[in-house]
Amino acid sequence: FERARIIGARTLQISMGAPLLIEVPEGLTTSVDLAMKELEAGVLPITIRRRLPDGTHQDIPVQWLK
Repeated sequence: FERARIIGARTLQISMGAPLLIEVPEGLTTSVDLAMKELEAGVLPITIRRRLPDGTHQDIPVQWLK
């Protein structure tokens, strides 16, 4: 779920004109493909905040999702 949400959010950013964080590989033309490649490269400066049942939270760097 978290990977899908990150890819969706980054896809929207790219489609709205956000700068890319990787070199554009040949053959990748869609914003979804580019967002997935950025996630795989580990260059997204995103942290996931997981809410725990006891009310606390845990911050997860996106690089841990590989």
